[in-house]
Amino acid sequence: MGSESETSSRILAVVLDSLERVGYDGLYLQEVARGARVSLSTIYKLFGTRDQLIVAALEQWMARTSYTDLAAIDPDETLREGLMRLFRRVFEPWEHSPKLLEAYHKARTGPDGSRLEAQGITALVPAAGAVLAGADPDYLDDIGRVLTGLSYGLIGRYVDGALEITDILPTLEKAVFRLTADNESAANSAHISRAQSPTGS
Repeated sequence: MGSESETSSRILAVVLDSLERVGYDGLYLQEVARGARVSLSTIYKLFGTRDQLIVAALEQWMARTSYTDLAAIDPDETLREGLMRLFRRVFEPWEHSPKLLEAYHKARTGPDGSRLEAQGITALVPAAGAVLAGADPDYLDDIGRVLTGLSYGLIGRYVDGALEITDILPTLEKAVFRLTADNESAANSAHISRAQSPTGS
């Protein structure tokens, strides 16, 4: 059993190294097998498919980097500070390993991507619950939906080349500010501006 576990760990280490170097599309199982000093049949036996292997490697990496220390809450932090603490914990490791973010995006939308979503929910929901404790449940649900959709959208824009990876966190920070600040005066000034502007201009 120990030998199989060591073999799996060696394979996953090679996969993560390959993903960081050549990305999701450049990963070939023959090269993984050669790097891990195992046969292709061993990889298939332990992990099933290429997609399952990549998901397993990303699950391991996320558990080690993005999903550690999420529960370390400061009782004096504001809702905005708490949300950004969680976003930074998740996204900063990706800023240092951008090809892994691309791999995550592609694997999450693949046949076994539900495993990555489930891992994220398991890690983030308790941490987010601590940050959002005491707030109105409908407000929390709205914030959750907006920020989840925005996060996935920003990741997609990065993978498509329309956004720099270092622009993701600042964009999320602006959104968190807008969602947690009192925006009534800004909204009212827009309404007043429209009312004062000449028709048709």
